[in-house]
Amino acid sequence: MQQYSSLPDQNSLIDATPKLLTTIEQLRAQLWLESGLNQLQSRLNDYLLSACNTVPQPGAAQAEVFQTVLNEINNTVNRSNLALTDFAVGIALFQPQETFATVCYISHSPSLNSQPLFLEVLTAEKKLLLKLQEVIELEDLQQLENQQPPSAWRLADDFGSVIGWLLMAVAPLSSAHESLVESQAQLRSQFMARSANHCTTALLQLKHILSWQQRYQLLSNSNQDLERTNQLKNQFLANTSHEIRTPLSSIIGFTHLLLAPGFEPTKERQQEYLSIIQSSGKHLLALINDILDLSKIEANQLEVQCEIVDVPLLCMNVLTLVKEKAANKGLKLCLEIEPDITTLVADPLRLKQMLLNLIFNALKFTNEGSVGLRVACKGVFVHFTVWDTGTGISQEDQVQLFQPYFQIGKAVADGIEGTGLGLAVTRKLAQIHGGSVTVESEVNHGSRFTLVLPLKQEVGVGGAGKAGEAGEGEFSSFPLPFTPSSSVEILLVENDLPNAGLMQIYLRKLGYQVTWVKKATEMWEALTQLNPAVILMDVYLADDNGLNLVQQLRKHQQYRTIPVIIQTAMAMKGDRETCLAAGVNDYISKPIDLPLLASLVAKYSKATKLR
Repeated sequence: MQQYSSLPDQNSLIDATPKLLTTIEQLRAQLWLESGLNQLQSRLNDYLLSACNTVPQPGAAQAEVFQTVLNEINNTVNRSNLALTDFAVGIALFQPQETFATVCYISHSPSLNSQPLFLEVLTAEKKLLLKLQEVIELEDLQQLENQQPPSAWRLADDFGSVIGWLLMAVAPLSSAHESLVESQAQLRSQFMARSANHCTTALLQLKHILSWQQRYQLLSNSNQDLERTNQLKNQFLANTSHEIRTPLSSIIGFTHLLLAPGFEPTKERQQEYLSIIQSSGKHLLALINDILDLSKIEANQLEVQCEIVDVPLLCMNVLTLVKEKAANKGLKLCLEIEPDITTLVADPLRLKQMLLNLIFNALKFTNEGSVGLRVACKGVFVHFTVWDTGTGISQEDQVQLFQPYFQIGKAVADGIEGTGLGLAVTRKLAQIHGGSVTVESEVNHGSRFTLVLPLKQEVGVGGAGKAGEAGEGEFSSFPLPFTPSSSVEILLVENDLPNAGLMQIYLRKLGYQVTWVKKATEMWEALTQLNPAVILMDVYLADDNGLNLVQQLRKHQQYRTIPVIIQTAMAMKGDRETCLAAGVNDYISKPIDLPLLASLVAKYSKATKLR
């Protein structure tokens, strides 16, 4: 009878037990690994989700990711000897040939302050101190990465760029960990490597979040800027529309009244209506000039022509211009100038403009009492203080007072005219002069505006402020150098009938013979029959451009020396220079300043007569 031994079966059962135990340990280790990684991923996802709903600072956001990674690894492996270096590898200043990284983050542990941590670089037989701001050379980091088991894991993006390094110090195992075998150390190494990948992924996702938030913020800011710009545009259009329509109502209304059939006002009434029409027209011109000035200033295109200014004379001229308005409101005008103040260097037209803006404002908001100008010298500066006994300005309104288009609510409610541009232009003009404008005021106790200008400027700076340029809102009063005879002929080339009629009537009243043509072809025909002393040339004609005609005239021997004065609505910066470059002798902007026109015609016709 054959006998079978059961030993192999028993051996087989005995051998199966360790294999089963090994499998269970491997599963347990794998669960430990996956559980720790899942916990880390969950923490990072929570933070990234939170970052989507807030706007963290980039540096603080990255720091939060690093600290989250360190804390979760510490919780999983039960170690406090963890660190992260900075995001990139730098070049040491003291050793330019060596690259390095700096320890920037360490895991939270009470023992960090009392017990220094080390990383051992076994191949180099040296220890690297693990603490904040510690410098570690790139060569040592690479050795830590390559040793078995590794102690360093690089954080690199998809393009291979190093973001930083994840480090774990090598320390003797405590008794609680003596049972750890080599496979567990390898498992820990796998955990660290995959944690480094999670960290890198989170940093890249965070970068996209921050980039998206930045683009969103820029778009949001852009939308807010557009909305603000739209509000300012609407406010500007509303203010400008109101300011234009108010004087236009007077101009159109009184003109209609004077033209109405059967209406025969007395001479005094007729003069009164004409004065209102003239005043309203000047107000429209002042509005346009304020808008142009502000546009040129904001475009950094406004220049000043500085010269020595007689301060007392200029101040008296300014008060002369406003004395009628003050008298109409029953207000007293005062002028105080320190005796040692005689001159300063500034653009006289712009200084006059600034003072008039301040004084007109004072008159608008003062119903009884006085308005004054006080001039004092303080060091190397002159202080022009315009004061009044008017309604005053609240602190809230003072904050916005110099903003373009801003108007005090009470002024708007009371129907006080204004564009909200005068003070903005005044402050910017003061700044161009190297000075400033300040305000002191209290409700119901008057106001004090102080224009501060340096005593000295560079004389002759810029090209603004020349006689006849761009229209300054004030009309000149030039005496005629001589009385013209009826033989002095003027050729007027003007496309606009009302302007042509105005200049014809005015110049003929002064004794000139004026021939008017409205086209280029008519001009050439007239020149075959006339020998004009001066040609007044419009720029925009129906069949040609006035500047082209001037250039053509300069090419003809018989017309080359005839003086040409351009009269045009071109009143922006550079227009005067453009006209002069074309070969004209002088320039005057519309609306025509008739006394200035008479002065220029007299000047050039006299020069022609003397030749």
